[in-house]
Amino acid sequence: MPSAPTLLPAPHDDDTASGRGGTETDGNGTLNGFLTPTSAMSSIHNGRTSLGQMAGMAESTGDIAEREADELSSLGSFDSNGHGATTPRDVHDTYPRLRDTAGKEAAARERARINAYRAGGIRFAPWNIPYRRRLQTMAVLAHCLSIAMTVSFFFFLCAIPLTWPILIPYLLHMLLSKSATDGRLRARSERFRRLPIWKFFADYFPATLHKTHDLPPTRKYIFGYHPHGIISHGAFAAFGTEALGFADQFPGITNSLLTLDSNFRIPLYRDYILALGLQSVSKESITSILTTGGRDGDGMGRAVTIVVGGARESLEAQPGTMRLVLAQRKGFVKMAMRTGADLVPVLAFGENDLYDQLSAQQHPLLHRVQMWVLRTLKFTLPFLHGRGIFNYDVGLMPYRRPLNIVVGRPIPVRKVALGEKMDGREVERLHREYVGELEGMWERYRGVFVKGRGGRGGHKGEGEGGEGGLRILD
Repeated sequence: MPSAPTLLPAPHDDDTASGRGGTETDGNGTLNGFLTPTSAMSSIHNGRTSLGQMAGMAESTGDIAEREADELSSLGSFDSNGHGATTPRDVHDTYPRLRDTAGKEAAARERARINAYRAGGIRFAPWNIPYRRRLQTMAVLAHCLSIAMTVSFFFFLCAIPLTWPILIPYLLHMLLSKSATDGRLRARSERFRRLPIWKFFADYFPATLHKTHDLPPTRKYIFGYHPHGIISHGAFAAFGTEALGFADQFPGITNSLLTLDSNFRIPLYRDYILALGLQSVSKESITSILTTGGRDGDGMGRAVTIVVGGARESLEAQPGTMRLVLAQRKGFVKMAMRTGADLVPVLAFGENDLYDQLSAQQHPLLHRVQMWVLRTLKFTLPFLHGRGIFNYDVGLMPYRRPLNIVVGRPIPVRKVALGEKMDGREVERLHREYVGELEGMWERYRGVFVKGRGGRGGHKGEGEGGEGGLRILD
């Protein structure tokens, strides 16, 4: 292949007027004749371009990005230098072409940034932002504060003596309940999972669920979600709600997103996540879900989604990178063999771009503190940074960056019979095949969804696990 076509990066919320992001431009701040945020802002400052013209140009850039993404998808992926295809032909034969439909949304955000005003070096959102986008922001804010709000409301109720006859039995029920591990899904509410608020939540980024293969409802599945990111917003939108239409794309499959068992010991919050269908990530819970209920009472048509990398992987979440803590994570493969569930790899392009966090290389002392907390308390404390509710630069809200969640090819798994010893070589084979599928998905779709851009941390080389390649860590 002689050369790679130029792909215009979709704008990020953290793109500034200086054109940060590492994209090559000519001397006038344009990219192969197309207007970039750098030239746009400089043109406005010089009085050569009106805001109305800029809005039209911003929308055209979204169309260009979408069209060129299709061209890259048809040509295949490129190596870290953009020279020639590196993906084996069988990967392209296995996985269909997908489209990045976020170009229009990126253009709308570009118009908002052009109209933003600055105060003290902070860009504030203009007042004329559409009402729908305000609702999207409020939906994400409500979910991010769900633990704080439910716990605060619980303590408020505790301050009222009249509620004690209700709260005391409730606390006893919470401590003794097996709803998060028995696999019956009694508290799951499909109506709650389909509320409009979750559609606003998904449209905030925006998030898209991409189906590549059919999943027969006569099988059971373990979905492995990668990467973890800081908070796994993509996993929640795709598998914790029906905002992205999972039930419509995979009819007959009941999928349960798994989370830490400690979350089901938080008053009122546990009822919130149980209504969404979330279950404990414990072995007992996975076994119960995949061996009870379903089409024949044996778990057929059921699925669980595990964020395999866990808290350890969240510390590796840097914009423009894809580092997966997976090399020694084989417990989910063993669970698949015990329950006879097929393995389904899921790769979320953009999950690591939703927040910035301090780099372990630049702040080794803080990283050692994080690792100590992880080993001692079994959870981590990421030092993250995002955007605000009414500004683009300061806050703890996730950035408005596209999320593309790709569901890969199911890997058939033979169930280990009761009393049969698990073959270690079969575990290794399935693990290698699973990792190979993830690498194949990365090679097949990075030209569509990565778009050759990095985050605040800049571009990463292939050897560093950045946008040039996917890196598997221990």
